[in-house]
Amino acid sequence: MTADATTADATTAAATTGVLRRQFQLTIDCADPDLLAHFWMAALGYVAQPPPEGHATWWDFWRSIGVPDDENYDGLDSIVDPEGRSPRIWFQQVPERKSVKNRLHLDIHASGGRANPLDVRRERVIAEADRLVRLGASQVRELSGDGVDHFGITMADPEGNEFCIN
Repeated sequence: MTADATTADATTAAATTGVLRRQFQLTIDCADPDLLAHFWMAALGYVAQPPPEGHATWWDFWRSIGVPDDENYDGLDSIVDPEGRSPRIWFQQVPERKSVKNRLHLDIHASGGRANPLDVRRERVIAEADRLVRLGASQVRELSGDGVDHFGITMADPEGNEFCIN
């Protein structure tokens, strides 16, 4: 998407809703940013975000803007969609461990949508869940029921953050 197209989309959104569309990043608190960044790169097809121009590493960049070394992380902590269509994800290192259920989670759409029969969607979701388990995720529970035209699996990433595959 070009900058002109993005600006045009934002202008159209502002004209129809009165609200200018905002870009955002998703921030995930974690103990080990490198572990989660690598997991989510593989899960979502994202890539590592290179440091800003003029800086060899993110550490160098953070130091250049005054972030104290004891608040800095020297490793992979930011990933981006290589096509620039989805939000940046930053894995923020925090001292405390996850202790309760997420109030926000990601849904990975792997089924191909309702145009496909339920058995096809189920196979695709299970295949994606199996792939992510091999990358370090764990399966929490299946989301299905008799007479319900839906199949999903709740998963947890390597630090226990829940997400769904549907």
